Amino acid sequence: MIEIDVDNATDERVDAEAVAALVEAVLHAEGVSAAEGSVLLVDTATMTRLNAEHRALDEVTDVLAFPIDDGDDDLPEGAPRLLGDVVVCLEQCARQAGEQSVSRGEELATLIVHGTLHLLGHDHEADDGEMLERQDALLAQVEPIGWSD
Repeated sequence: MIEIDVDNATDERVDAEAVAALVEAVLHAEGVSAAEGSVLLVDTATMTRLNAEHRALDEVTDVLAFPIDDGDDDLPEGAPRLLGDVVVCLEQCARQAGEQSVSRGEELATLIVHGTLHLLGHDHEADDGEMLERQDALLAQVEPIGWSD
């Protein structure tokens, strides 16, 4: 069983069920059938603070991933992986969507997939493009996240 908690700490109206379903779809595609994790949707001030605290960069970023486990194979049969948290800055997401001429929902889907892959141990800064190729393949199979005005 997969359990994804979505906490929207902004006034933006984002389809939380679609966010959770997207994370679940990525996990299934990556062979994870039992997991717990969360997605937190935040504003610029919160994301800037988190980025400063955890990456020593006093600036906003679009997505951060805070993995808990490392895919440890020592879990008891049927026990869920404790994935950790994906944090997305919705204001930065909206800015990037405008810059890239895509919908906010498309950009949000990209950031959710990206963060989820990081929770699973992928690292685009250390691989030869495999993570971003996998991200593109997963995104080709999903719909944008609902995000209304």
